Amino acid sequence: MGVVILLVMAAGVAAMLTRKLPTGFALVLLAVAIAFVAGAPLTGENSVLDTVLQEGAPALAATMVAILLGSWLGRLLDETGIAGTLVRKIVEFGGDRPVVVALGVLAVSTLVGTVTGSAPAAMLAGIIGIPAMIAVGIPKVTAAGTILMGIAAGMPFELPIWQFFSTALELPIPTVRGFMLKLFPFALSAAVLFVLVETRRRGVEHAWSLKSASAKPVSRREQLGDAPWYALLTPVVPLVLALGFEVAILPSMLAGVVYALLTTTRPREMNKRLLRTLYGAFEVAAAPMVLFIAIGILLAAVRLPGAVESLEPLVKAVSPQNPVLFVLVFTLLVPLCLYRGPLNVFGLGAGIAGVLIAAGIYPAVAVLGLATSYNQVFGVSDPTSTQTVWSAQYAGVTPQQVMLRTLPYVWAVALGGFCVTAATYL
Repeated sequence: MGVVILLVMAAGVAAMLTRKLPTGFALVLLAVAIAFVAGAPLTGENSVLDTVLQEGAPALAATMVAILLGSWLGRLLDETGIAGTLVRKIVEFGGDRPVVVALGVLAVSTLVGTVTGSAPAAMLAGIIGIPAMIAVGIPKVTAAGTILMGIAAGMPFELPIWQFFSTALELPIPTVRGFMLKLFPFALSAAVLFVLVETRRRGVEHAWSLKSASAKPVSRREQLGDAPWYALLTPVVPLVLALGFEVAILPSMLAGVVYALLTTTRPREMNKRLLRTLYGAFEVAAAPMVLFIAIGILLAAVRLPGAVESLEPLVKAVSPQNPVLFVLVFTLLVPLCLYRGPLNVFGLGAGIAGVLIAAGIYPAVAVLGLATSYNQVFGVSDPTSTQTVWSAQYAGVTPQQVMLRTLPYVWAVALGGFCVTAATYL
């Protein structure tokens, strides 16, 4: 039975890789198929309809709300000019020094990455940052990679990600936060190293061929002007509350929304701006929210008793228990989280993580280490991820070029995460 489930999973991966089905739809169909193969009844306890679909769909509800709040805050950073002001100030400070400009844009991207992820994060930092970097001679691939590496450096502090791993892996927020703090130095070091190495290795290229830069309207930014200096603290408000005062994630993010609004908006305009940015946030958050519904359904399916009993001996046989082998094997498997592969945590990887925990193969916190380390790779180098596609296209290069340039750096981040996991939790 376990072999059949693995074959069903392989078919699901193939459907996602070949884009025969959208990831969310493929995960739901995969979950239903796994449940039936595992012998789950149609209704009742541990059933397809009541357990997998009914209970699984809202399982990650807290994560979905966090994603919506992050998207809302991201829209406010855009509309109020906070993100644009941060980038412009950095560019003005850097002048014609390419490395300084790139490091400054990297810092802004890191800040934005703590607020929201995916394409919105890339756009907030990249709409101004990518043309500015190319204008001072930074190669296009390096400019796109700088945005992505910065977002990834901020990812360990992205509060919706904390909520996702907490809910999906059934771990308390302090445990997730603790590992993310250990992962952050690797992500930041790799990002800074990327900028320092790639800007010097490739040299300066004074060639302007960024078609989308001239097509982007700047009239709104020019009319808004710079946001007040105290409004620029908006991205750190949720972090200070969540990290420094251990306030819950959703209230911390709401506080960021309120702070951004109060520091940039006249009282008579607050109501319209609140509603406008909230409605815009729903548009941005819709796709990831659908994906999290599908992931919740998949997690419910792989946690069914029949699925666990069938998969446990197979998964246990191929899962290294020795810490050195653990690091070596999972480091070699890093490419499997690319192209929506089986180790992508926002796809089948979530199901595999659920099996590893439910079958008792690894402690949940060790699975957290695996999943978050792979997520650092996916968030930067996967040519199918929205932030990679947007950054590459906006810079005038292909996602595959960005993948090849950034992959060695994020692979090293994953290796660091695996080493910490093996040394601490195995």
